[in-house]
Amino acid sequence: MVTVGDIYNYIDTFAPFHTAMGFDNVGLLVGGKHCPVTSVMVSLDITPEVISEAVSQKAELIISHHPVIFQPLKRLSPTDVPYLLVQNGLCAIAAHTNYDLACGGVNACLAERLQLKQISMLEEYEHSGLAASLIGQLETEMKSSEFAAYVKTQLECKGLKFTVGKTKVKKVAVACGAGSSSIFAAGAAGADAFVSGDSKHHELLAASSMGITMVDAGHFATEDIAIQPLCNRLSKEFPQVRFIKSQQKDPVQYLV
Repeated sequence: MVTVGDIYNYIDTFAPFHTAMGFDNVGLLVGGKHCPVTSVMVSLDITPEVISEAVSQKAELIISHHPVIFQPLKRLSPTDVPYLLVQNGLCAIAAHTNYDLACGGVNACLAERLQLKQISMLEEYEHSGLAASLIGQLETEMKSSEFAAYVKTQLECKGLKFTVGKTKVKKVAVACGAGSSSIFAAGAAGADAFVSGDSKHHELLAASSMGITMVDAGHFATEDIAIQPLCNRLSKEFPQVRFIKSQQKDPVQYLV
């Protein structure tokens, strides 16, 4: 019988939990490693809706990208997600920045989804030596607006915002989720475009002044693309366990 500990240990082989960034909270956050597992829900976040979905699928474990416990808890009420996990007998593992940085992790999935070639490290996370962001080449150069439309299609996002660069886009840097501060490293590396989420006003201004096409496709769209590959990887290692990608949707709506 496969246990939570078996799955935890396997994730640790390709996205070691000790490589997570210092601010992060990863690993087994709810439940015990001894618990047997036959079905697993895999999701970007753990929400009440994801828990209901996991219960309906008779899952014993939820693997999420974002930690269900991030800040210290001062109280716990029946509507809080950790409470609901315990109430429903669910364990929870978070693979967050350790999966972002991993070979084949979230940044790699983002670069692959954009079909970048000649991919290399843009920034190194000094504590682990792993890539905090990546840079690569498009097969064919595009205008800024064409590239933004291409990103929207490839990431299947409902909307995005972007700055118009001074050159056509060929060399592209990526940093998933809240990686928009990597715009400065992208500029220093001579990138024509940079794709991330959660961009700030002054980062967009910096991109504009550097002549870079900066595409903010949103936190969800730049990370959810790595959930199905994680499901596939786990299914291959544990064929006797069902791994189900959650139906979680981006909560953000766009009005133009």
